[in-house]
Amino acid sequence: TYVVKGRHIEVQVFGDGEGTVVHLGERECSMQRRYQKVVEETPSPALTPELREVVCTLATKLCAHLNYESAGTVEFLFDDDKKKFHFMEVNTRLQVEHGVTELVSKDGIDIVEWMIRQGHTSTKVDLKSFQWAA
Repeated sequence: TYVVKGRHIEVQVFGDGEGTVVHLGERECSMQRRYQKVVEETPSPALTPELREVVCTLATKLCAHLNYESAGTVEFLFDDDKKKFHFMEVNTRLQVEHGVTELVSKDGIDIVEWMIRQGHTSTKVDLKSFQWAA
């Protein structure tokens, strides 16, 4: 499928390794130069609340199926004309853009702290009760 008007949308996720994965919203990084992201914004101006829910659900279901543990980013190509998401990749690391997500979180999320806490059973983040709010 050739996408005429494509957008690069990525969803920040965090998993506990036991099947629980939450999303921390999406970022749009369509503005690029020489394949490098120049501008990251959240929320994406291209997505309706319904489309935002679709892409975040796709990302969390994929990672939950894999029992994903820690921070990651699920990337999609969004067809602006057909309003359809195409999976690109999962980055199994914390990307430098994570700060954009942290800046808009209403809960003052620190993803690096979550990663450190994940390393010990007594300090793990309780993802089962987490609800993203930006």
